[in-house]
Amino acid sequence: MPADIPPSAEKQWDASRYDAGYSFVWKHGAGVIELLAPEAGERILDLGCGTGHLTAQIAASGAEVVGIDRSPEMIATARRNYPRLRFEVEDAESFRFDEPFDAVFSNAAIHWMTDQRAVADSIWQALRSGGRFVAEFGGKGNIRRIETALRHAIEQAGYAVSDKPYYYFPSLGEHARLLEGIGFTVTFATWFERPTRLEGDEAGLRDWLTVFTDHFMKPVPADRRAAIIEAVEDELRPQLFRDRVWYADYCRLRIAASRL
Repeated sequence: MPADIPPSAEKQWDASRYDAGYSFVWKHGAGVIELLAPEAGERILDLGCGTGHLTAQIAASGAEVVGIDRSPEMIATARRNYPRLRFEVEDAESFRFDEPFDAVFSNAAIHWMTDQRAVADSIWQALRSGGRFVAEFGGKGNIRRIETALRHAIEQAGYAVSDKPYYYFPSLGEHARLLEGIGFTVTFATWFERPTRLEGDEAGLRDWLTVFTDHFMKPVPADRRAAIIEAVEDELRPQLFRDRVWYADYCRLRIAASRL
């Protein structure tokens, strides 16, 4: 991962807005929990737990779960949502726990992280021998149409946009090689397209752009951003707006690996 990609610490989350308007993020995590197959008595880490909904679903299996996230706002909301569960503010690139975990789980979080080798090493260090890592996150091609239209609109408005990627969207092989380089054995991996319905009907794409692409908008004065978003909507409407609903052009990578 290039060192000049902005670190996730620069992303300031409005956790309440995220929780209320973007439930699709965690609802699509049900299949990842199925792949995890948590069992009662297991000790499991939820990496990038957000507001804690999937942490709670894993805990319902009887597992002992710890949720971690770099965002204090997300952790504060998770603690309010699920006061009986344990949530900690931790950096995925450097976290350490004294007691090892049977599994590390992550949904829709790894693509925000900067130093991917450090993340993989932290996961390796957190697992017991025989432990497993199960995750889903953005894969190669994720939001390609949205990002292309946004970059075009910003440039057309006269502002410079870095040509460096803002996210980590690897191919299946790229991430498998990274994990295997740490010492993992990859046991399952799949890449798939998942057009995702955005909440908010006509305002769905506008709201999504406001929440998830503030890093692109940094060079743009606040009073010019609405016009840029409108230009993005106009460009993408024929492709991503159907039956009065916006869809994000998501591509996901789902992977499982073991520390043998």
